[in-house]
Amino acid sequence: MPQSVKKNTEERMEKAILSLKRDLASLRAGRATPSLLDRIQVEYYGSPTPINQLANINTPDSRTLLIQPWDKTSVSDIERAIMKSDLGLTPANDGTTIRLSIPPLTEERRTELVKFTKKFGEEAKVAIRNIRRDANDDIKKMEKNGISEDESRGHQEEIQKTTDKFIAEVDKVLLAKEKEIMEV
Repeated sequence: MPQSVKKNTEERMEKAILSLKRDLASLRAGRATPSLLDRIQVEYYGSPTPINQLANINTPDSRTLLIQPWDKTSVSDIERAIMKSDLGLTPANDGTTIRLSIPPLTEERRTELVKFTKKFGEEAKVAIRNIRRDANDDIKKMEKNGISEDESRGHQEEIQKTTDKFIAEVDKVLLAKEKEIMEV
């Protein structure tokens, strides 16, 4: 039974890391990637819809995103959603497609983005610590139902080692994103 708790704990912590990577991919680091638009929801026929479900998103060059909606009537809705977003980009609409030019980042904006990445990192660390707490609670419940105190302590130490490993992974992911952002 404790092995299933450990396996579940590792799976949940891996999902926290994947979530962090997905959140960081949506931050603008000076070059155009379709993942910049992942968090944008378009109000389409009364319901919020991810932009990638309404259009093809291409990168013709490193500083431009080209959005080609499948439904031409949704061009203005997509444009409006981009304007409302926190990306700070102004879309250029030619009637059938939308172009987003990604300007080079200023030093001030780069430091601001680094602070933003650290916020995402702290949220991931909190999530990992919450997963550790849940696993330790499960082990303590098992202690009441049959495993010894020593076994319980040993399992909790293994969970702590796993937690430390994933916290180090968060730091590694953050450091890589910081380098990417600060790169001129």
